[in-house]
Amino acid sequence: MRLRHIALQHFRNIPLIRLGLEGRQQFLVGPNGQGKTNLLEAVGFITALRSFRGAETRHVVAQGQAEAKLVCAIEHEKLGQTSLEITLRGGTKDVVLDGQKIGRLADVIGRFPTVAFSSQDQQLIRGSPGGRRRWLDLTLAATDAVYLGHLQRYHRALAGRNALLKRSASDDELAAFEQPLATHATHLVEARAQGLAALATDLTNAYAAISDDAEPVGFAYEPDARGADEETWRRRWADARPRDRQLRATGAGPHRDDFGFTLHGRPAVSFASEGQQRSLVLGLRLAQATWFRAKLGVQPVLLADDVLGELDPARRRRFWAAVPAEAQVLATGTTLPDAALGAWQVFAVGQGCFSPWEDGNVING
Repeated sequence: MRLRHIALQHFRNIPLIRLGLEGRQQFLVGPNGQGKTNLLEAVGFITALRSFRGAETRHVVAQGQAEAKLVCAIEHEKLGQTSLEITLRGGTKDVVLDGQKIGRLADVIGRFPTVAFSSQDQQLIRGSPGGRRRWLDLTLAATDAVYLGHLQRYHRALAGRNALLKRSASDDELAAFEQPLATHATHLVEARAQGLAALATDLTNAYAAISDDAEPVGFAYEPDARGADEETWRRRWADARPRDRQLRATGAGPHRDDFGFTLHGRPAVSFASEGQQRSLVLGLRLAQATWFRAKLGVQPVLLADDVLGELDPARRRRFWAAVPAEAQVLATGTTLPDAALGAWQVFAVGQGCFSPWEDGNVING
């Protein structure tokens, strides 16, 4: 997949831009805080209609504006020449694909895969379980509509049970929500276990390419209940009703799952060095791109947000060598890219404005 044109209006600090993209590699150069990451964030919306930075939709609309809009012209392996328009308005999202409004947003999720490499990715190792679950759910849901359906219905049933707990509902009322919860929970845990097992192979390969080391890496899945079937889940929630009524929330379920990264079978958060952790999260994103390509038959666009500055030169070279030769890359930085990495179409960025780079431009740090 290739992005050939991007138009963006009222997205964070970007008032209005129109960019024609030529070739395979684009680079956005300029000081920090000028809008480089904002553009990548907007492009990332085409995958899952959400921010890879975790921001709520209403927060990406420029202050004082009613809506933000993204329009892309895309060369797509399956859809051919395609136009995609996304309008973000308060808490709502409207999508138009080739002139036709999309009625169910789930129908567009995953069609246009992107993978964002961010300096915040190390929080996937060091941060909260919620961040890791979000990454895993996005990865699986973007490639599996059945998983997405179970995930959405699980969270709707969970919200319903929590609402009943808050008003001290009867056991019969709670049981009515626990049955669908059990069905969807069983599917989610099974799919997560299978997905992480498959992704582990791609992670090992990507990590070895970046670090020039064959040490085994992988995931340790930590489900809230291992091997639980529907009946086990129903009994567990029934037994937990007194405690859950006190807490006024459901304390058990896949919404409490976690997974960790391992290095030589040991937790990476405790035993991996700083450089190893950086290589792990870069390998994770490359593994995610490989997963998308295999499952969707579409090469993701890679969004690299100033992530390589703290890597040593050898690891930087190995990272770029591991990037698929056919993948389009949109990258950012405060200095121009290494000429050894090939030809780049460069845009200078300042105060939300983007212009073609010309010799003589000055980057003010």
